Amino acid sequence: MYNKTVLDNGIRIVTEEINHVRSVSLGVWVESGSRYENPVNNGVAHFIEHMLFKGTEGRSAFDIASAIDSVGGVMNAFTGKELTSFYVKVPDYHCSMAIELLADIFHHSRFDPEEIDKEKSVVIQEINMLEDTPDEYIHDFFGQIFWDAHPLGLPILGTAETVNAFHRQDIVGFFSERYSGDNLIITAAGNLNHDVFADMIENVFGSFVNKRVNKHIVTPAVASQVAVLNKNLEQVHVVIGTLAPSATSDVRYAAFLMNTVLGGSMSSRLFQEIREKRGLAYSIHSFLVPYKDSGMYCVYFGTSEKNVIDVIKLVMDELNKVCDGLLSDSEIDSAKEQMKGNFLLSMESTDVRMTRLAKNEIYFARNIHFDEVVDNIDAVTIDAVRAIACDMFRPEILSMAVLGRVKREDFPARLLRS
Repeated sequence: MYNKTVLDNGIRIVTEEINHVRSVSLGVWVESGSRYENPVNNGVAHFIEHMLFKGTEGRSAFDIASAIDSVGGVMNAFTGKELTSFYVKVPDYHCSMAIELLADIFHHSRFDPEEIDKEKSVVIQEINMLEDTPDEYIHDFFGQIFWDAHPLGLPILGTAETVNAFHRQDIVGFFSERYSGDNLIITAAGNLNHDVFADMIENVFGSFVNKRVNKHIVTPAVASQVAVLNKNLEQVHVVIGTLAPSATSDVRYAAFLMNTVLGGSMSSRLFQEIREKRGLAYSIHSFLVPYKDSGMYCVYFGTSEKNVIDVIKLVMDELNKVCDGLLSDSEIDSAKEQMKGNFLLSMESTDVRMTRLAKNEIYFARNIHFDEVVDNIDAVTIDAVRAIACDMFRPEILSMAVLGRVKREDFPARLLRS
């Protein structure tokens, strides 16, 4: 059962009662992330994520960690481009403790200068680790060149330079600006009663500042780009990407179906053609990332230096085949069943359902019933998939990032027009 309450200070509480489980997954969600930063404070949202676990006026960092560990629960957080989440999963009878703990780290974190200095070193190590992991770093590299000067191109972690330059007042200022009022959403799924849960939230979050946060965003515009970063690696890592529908677009289901057909699984066209039939790559897949007003569709693969041009051409061939209408009813039907099955099976997790509540509230301001999702998937036609492919795979918006022992002149722009 879905329920929603809005507190007087603007905080939204959204829950789903699932009475046959013995857990509660709850999270505090903030419309914050690297999209709301600039080149000077880049990485501050992610840094705040770290600092909220470093101690409050009444709890040490150990106290925060042990409170959840001691009841067999899980506590974690993540920062993205548009959203930051702090979430806990506990047995249902420890729900009130989890709520109080989350309120404490939001309301009473100390942002101790000594801890800030120590955490700078930790985050810089995290940045270095990412840069040493080429199959992950290539995605950050692609995002920077694809979104160009737009805030969506800023790396979530920031850079060593920006992180080193953080001062306590910068961190606290950003936190005060975005982590309050109508910019907070608290969601929970599991064995709970909404009214009781909402009362517990109001008791500890009700004193938070009533504030309307500026949520203005600028829609990105992209152009075709090719970027090459020479690095001494055994493989060449490549991302080919393009604009995709937003999280609320009417054609998003057609885009997700197209992704399923092309590279969403081991039975997809790209995996079968490039890995299974030709043995040219160990890892190849595609994915779609929707944002509030835009989106990004990417194909990633890693291959040898001698095969990289051939694989790029094969990828482009597969993208163009979808635009050319080389699809069958059985292929689309199979992709629909795969999408529906993945979606419905994921709903057996209270974590996933809690996350879904938050995203539905943030992007749609309403609950979207499971049946509505299934019906929208079933309603997609072959023509709709072809139309979205033709719109997305236009040469003027296709970009490519390449990482490995390669040179820029080896990757002419015409490769994205084949």
